[in-house]
Amino acid sequence: MGEQMGQQEENTAVEIQKDPHFHTSQMNRWRLILGGYSKEKLSFGEGTATVGGMPCEDLEEALDFLYGREQKEDVRRSAGTGKSQLTVASWITRIRKLFPRSTVEILERHALDVYGMTELLTDREVLEKLEPNQELLKTILQLKHLMKGQVLDTARRIVKTVAEEIAKKLEQELRRSLLGRLDRNAESLVASMRNLDMKKTIRRNLKHYDPETGHLVLEKIYFSQRTMRYNSWRVILAVDESGSMLDSVIHSAVMAGIFAKLPMLDTRLVIFDTQVVDLSAYLEDPVATLMSIQLGGGTYIAGALEYCETLMENPHRTMMILISDLCEGGSTSALLSVSRKIIESRAKFICLTALDQDANPAYDRNMAQKLADMGAFVGAMTPEMLGDFIGRVMNGG
Repeated sequence: MGEQMGQQEENTAVEIQKDPHFHTSQMNRWRLILGGYSKEKLSFGEGTATVGGMPCEDLEEALDFLYGREQKEDVRRSAGTGKSQLTVASWITRIRKLFPRSTVEILERHALDVYGMTELLTDREVLEKLEPNQELLKTILQLKHLMKGQVLDTARRIVKTVAEEIAKKLEQELRRSLLGRLDRNAESLVASMRNLDMKKTIRRNLKHYDPETGHLVLEKIYFSQRTMRYNSWRVILAVDESGSMLDSVIHSAVMAGIFAKLPMLDTRLVIFDTQVVDLSAYLEDPVATLMSIQLGGGTYIAGALEYCETLMENPHRTMMILISDLCEGGSTSALLSVSRKIIESRAKFICLTALDQDANPAYDRNMAQKLADMGAFVGAMTPEMLGDFIGRVMNGG
C-alpha cells in the first residue's frame, strides 16, 4: 500500500510540473501535500513561496516533523532543511504560529493517536502549550499513569480548567431544570420577566381599562413565586469506566459535582469496571474525581449495582442512574436479578446508554430491552436532557 501511494505521488508531481498554467500558489499547496520524499518531487514557486501568508519551507518543516515518521526517518533532527533542530516543544510553538487553531488540534491529535508522541504529555513545557479542551482531558486521563512531578501538576491544572468549562456550560441549564417550578398561587417580590404572571396582571387590572382609548392601565404588575422542593432525593450515579465510556465518565463526574451543590439532591457517585470505587467524598473536587478514574479492564455491572443497593436508604425517594453500554462481562442473570430488586423496591431505575454532548449510543440492545421490559427507563440523553428528566421525576412527572 505504501509503495502504491508513493508511486501515485510521483505520478502526480510529474503531471503538475508538465502543466505550464498551474498557478504558483496551487503548486505550493501540492508541494506541501506530497512532501519532499517522492522521487520526482515538486519545487516551491519562485521568490518567497508562501501559503496563507506563511513561508512554505516553515510549513513543510513543521509537517515533516510529524508526518515524516511515515518514512521511518528520524525527523526529530532538523527535518533535512539545515535549520535549527526541532524539539516537540518547539514544534508545538511552531504549528501554533503557522496554522489555524482547528488545524493545530488535528495535528496534536495525530501526534498522540497515530504516532504515539507521548512526550506531548510527559514534558511539562510541551503540555503547557497544548490547548485545554475535552479531547486533551481525555488523553490526560488515559496517559496520567505516565506523569510525575511537575508534569502531573500541570495536568491537574488542565483538568481543572476543562472541568470548569464543562460545568459552566451545564450548570445553568441543570439548575433551571432542578430548582423547582413556578407557583402561580404565590406572589413573588422578585420583579423579573422570567416570573411575570401575565394572566394575573391583566385580570387584576381590568378595572382600570379605558374603553374610549382602548388602553389598559397597569396599576400593579404581578409576579409568580419560584418555589423549591427541599425534600431531598438521593441520586446515585453508577458509571461504567471502560474506555468506550470516557465521554460519559467525564460528564457524569462534572454533573455529580453540580448535583452535590443543589439543596434538594443527596448525590452519590460510583465508578466501576470489575471493581467498584465510591467517589462520593470527592464530589466538590472535580480534579480529584477525574484523576481517580482508571480506564480499561472488564465490566461487572451486577457487582456495581449490588454495591449501589446498599446506598439506597429510602428507595421511594432514590434515583438509581446506571450509565453504561450494558455490555456485562459477568453473569447476565445476576445483572437482571439485582435490577429487578431495585425496581421492585420502587426506586427510580434509569439506564443511560450515552451521556456525552452528542448522545451517540452504542450499547447491548438485547440487554437494554430486557431491562426496559422489567420496568427500567432505558434511553440516551445529553446532560441537559438528564437534568430535565430528574426535574420531572422530582415534580411527580
